[in-house]
Amino acid sequence: MPLITTGGQLIKDLEKFGAIAAYVPLEGGFEGRYRRRIRASGYISLSITARGLGDVAMYLTGVHGIRPPHLGKKSSGSGAAVGETYFIPPIVSTQLDNLPPKSKGLLLWIIEGHILSNQELEYLANLPTIEPRLKIVIEVGGERYFRWAPLKDAIAA
Repeated sequence: MPLITTGGQLIKDLEKFGAIAAYVPLEGGFEGRYRRRIRASGYISLSITARGLGDVAMYLTGVHGIRPPHLGKKSSGSGAAVGETYFIPPIVSTQLDNLPPKSKGLLLWIIEGHILSNQELEYLANLPTIEPRLKIVIEVGGERYFRWAPLKDAIAA
């Protein structure tokens, strides 16, 4: 692999397939270079981890409720003993609504994607067909060099 990579093929595959499964070196470094190339081509980048996502569909595209940790204290009000539920806006839908006018779209880079189930990966593979301005890269495993495949092919394997 050349020392300086342009990332052109990754960008073409990302625009063609919409969702990419990435196999990254465990010591890291390459994914930052590729994210920088994708941002330079006109995408806004958002990086999240797969740990703690819960319901992926609601977290990314729907308003969902969360309860902060109670830290050993119970509420004395009329609500639930574990604390109040706060509703937060969807991450992806909010970002897409606030894209700059000249932006190509939103790149959602998900690390630690190996913990996601096949059903969640299938949803993420189909999400760019529902919202064409969204492109997804999921780190699903380690490799000696940075390589990628369409997410649908990685699920089938």
